[in-house]
Amino acid sequence: MSTMEDNSSCSSAGTALSQASILQRTFERLSSTQCLKVSTEAPVAVIALQRYLSEQPEGQSNSYSYDVTVTDGLWRAKCFVHPGLNHLVHTNTLRTGTDVSITQCSFVYNERRLGHGYICIEKLRCGGERSALLPRIQDVASLPMMVKHGMERSVVLQSDVPLQVNRKHYLSLWNNEDPEGDIWTSGSLSSDTVLDVSKISLLSSLESCFRNTWKPLPLLVKIIHKSRVRYYGKFGLKIDFPFQAYFEVADQSGTMSLVLWNELCPEFYQRLSVGTVLYIQNYSLKQSYSNRSHPQMDHHRIKTFHSVEICLNARNPTSVITVVSPKSVLPQWGLPEVSYQFITRSELDELSNNSACDVIGLVTFVGRVERVKSKGNKGPEKYWTYRWIHAVDGSSDRPFILEVFSSSQPEVFSSISPMTYLVCTQMRVCRVEGSLPYLTSSFETETFITGYHKGQPYVSDPRVKSFIQWTKTLKDNVVLQKTAVGGHYCYPRPPQKFTQSMADASAQVPLVAVADLKEEMETLQYRERKKVAIQGQIAAVRYMKNPKSTESKRTDEREQGPDVAPDVCEPNTLDHPSAAQQTTATSSTAEKNSVKEIKRRIQTRKVMRSYLNLRSMTAKRRHADTEEGKEQEEEESDSVSEDAPIVTDSQQNQDSDVISWESSSWLKQKQEVSEHLCEGGLHQDSLSQRFTFDEKHVLLQRSNLQPTHWTPEQTADTPAPVVCPGYYQVTILGINKQMAVDAAFLPIVSSDEPRAIALPQDPHGNTMLSCLSSGFLCPLSDTASPGQSKLPKPGEVLGTAGELEDMHLVCILDLCHLGEDKVEVLISKVYRGTDVSLD
Repeated sequence: MSTMEDNSSCSSAGTALSQASILQRTFERLSSTQCLKVSTEAPVAVIALQRYLSEQPEGQSNSYSYDVTVTDGLWRAKCFVHPGLNHLVHTNTLRTGTDVSITQCSFVYNERRLGHGYICIEKLRCGGERSALLPRIQDVASLPMMVKHGMERSVVLQSDVPLQVNRKHYLSLWNNEDPEGDIWTSGSLSSDTVLDVSKISLLSSLESCFRNTWKPLPLLVKIIHKSRVRYYGKFGLKIDFPFQAYFEVADQSGTMSLVLWNELCPEFYQRLSVGTVLYIQNYSLKQSYSNRSHPQMDHHRIKTFHSVEICLNARNPTSVITVVSPKSVLPQWGLPEVSYQFITRSELDELSNNSACDVIGLVTFVGRVERVKSKGNKGPEKYWTYRWIHAVDGSSDRPFILEVFSSSQPEVFSSISPMTYLVCTQMRVCRVEGSLPYLTSSFETETFITGYHKGQPYVSDPRVKSFIQWTKTLKDNVVLQKTAVGGHYCYPRPPQKFTQSMADASAQVPLVAVADLKEEMETLQYRERKKVAIQGQIAAVRYMKNPKSTESKRTDEREQGPDVAPDVCEPNTLDHPSAAQQTTATSSTAEKNSVKEIKRRIQTRKVMRSYLNLRSMTAKRRHADTEEGKEQEEEESDSVSEDAPIVTDSQQNQDSDVISWESSSWLKQKQEVSEHLCEGGLHQDSLSQRFTFDEKHVLLQRSNLQPTHWTPEQTADTPAPVVCPGYYQVTILGINKQMAVDAAFLPIVSSDEPRAIALPQDPHGNTMLSCLSSGFLCPLSDTASPGQSKLPKPGEVLGTAGELEDMHLVCILDLCHLGEDKVEVLISKVYRGTDVSLD
């Protein structure tokens, strides 16, 4: 083995390192073995994880391949991840910033190319939440790269390109829109060269040139809109850089679409901005693609040419693109000014559905980044990444509710935080019955935050200047009290009635069988969000005090856990206790059963008396001491017995009891169900946290997706756990009573919560059913009005759960994969039979 460095001074250092390097010893064994495969125990840290389109796909789940770069603290090694381990990447189990143990690897030669081969990791064991090795390394990038003897000149191992040589570039780890890797050039390339603009073509003349053999003259245009990058790679496509980006360009005669193709995208995309002036030579024209989206440009008040579009290619012909320096742009060229259509929050309510607008606001809430499968995708499976944002502008008590998708600006998208000024262009208005209007990204949306506004054409817009003047009247400490980061957030809320439309099933929440819900949960990938509906009845409800912790979860178990091989796809096997643990637990439980049963019965009687008192108080308030109310109290008192379904299980390791309710038939039914899905629930990552400047970096790190490359900042301190007053764990029994699933219900309790924005707050009686139907406790508390009436206690709410007995319901579930084996399953709404219909 050898390093990539040619300096002779490295040889002695390499000899010393090889004596202590686990990677070096492992690869020396690999070089000498007869079968090119070794079993080993090589503890290493993951410093990079990179994705690209597979050369030979093995099913839909393996459409992409992964290269992983690891280090033992002395050397680095770039390795190929066996496709059988891809599920570990999909679930964010194998990720940067953690330790793994390589237990089996092989060396794969490229039979069609001399001097190229790579290490393939076939089995590994994942470590804990964070690496113990990386904090001890001062500069990871300075560590020598391991290369097999005779392959020192391999450009693949020495550059930012995939190990499978038929691919020339990497993709972003979690989507296909964000530029990724060294091939994407940034920085200015403007020219002060004197241009001959005496002979140019106007855009208005190009339509007549189309289909003619006449060679068009150069163009002098200004960019007025910019789209995100589109990746159209697929198997069998013989194009090294299958990228495309649209720009809308204008001159004095009108506007037209310009398309940047293939390798010109990495070279120019990040250098071309709205407002940039271009001098273009050697371009081609083609008929416009009719199905693509277009920005709304009526506010520019200039003619738009839609029949043809300008194509820039690296060859046939080789386009020449000159970026004109701003100081060289002359007024006599007649290029139009970039125009915007900024609106205030107070004006949003007047806009029609799908209208385009630009907005500026002060960010108060930033949701975690999530992913959703792109619709209508016929190629390799891909995901959109997005996040929800609230921003205020002082014109309304309500914020802008923004659904912002990745716009090929990863450095901006990942840095959006509360207390920053956010500009979003070409947003589209979405109107949904029963919810306030919100704005969602279009293909042409661009986002800018504090630190990226300088030089943008909108800085001189009167609406922007007015907003800046308003922000000068604010006090940071006051605004900070209304900020939040991360957590579960879903908008718009489900409609008041659940309608299953046979005509347009794609527009509805899919109604799935409970048996299919298991597959829905198991096939979720990291941060993927799905919304589904199931039919059934609520069999049990428990009030839980604390959410599941996501920090250092089962670290010890992972370190001692089994190897993960390509043919093993069961990460949950680490959750199962050993036989010895099961035996000990069984004997210990048997000894305590009798005592616990006596205590349980005594405790049940006590709790039932307290519930009767609470129910009596609630009934008195509800019926205002009427005779009818008193009669109901007497009926309720008479109906309660020692075997009533409301019980309290005393938990010795908790500060307080867990309050629960079960239907009268659940005890028998749960013995007959074929499977009970219990993996979901509420996690720390399900809860939003108050934003502080001191914790800004770690809060954003937690709410963003796992990065492709490890940096020392990833070892930042973990923020304090979110204080959660409690939530309800609801057991839903499928309509055919064959399967059950546990879901968390976290009612909204305060008007300060991000989820409370635009919440229909129709009063209700705080019964278990009304809370599940509305999503909140009534009335919502307000920190600004501490004198408000107190919210009902969990015991009061659960005291009404008897009405759920044998009730046929439709439950809307929000599913989100939080990484590793953590799946968030939350109830967002419950519908009674009277609230559902078939369209």
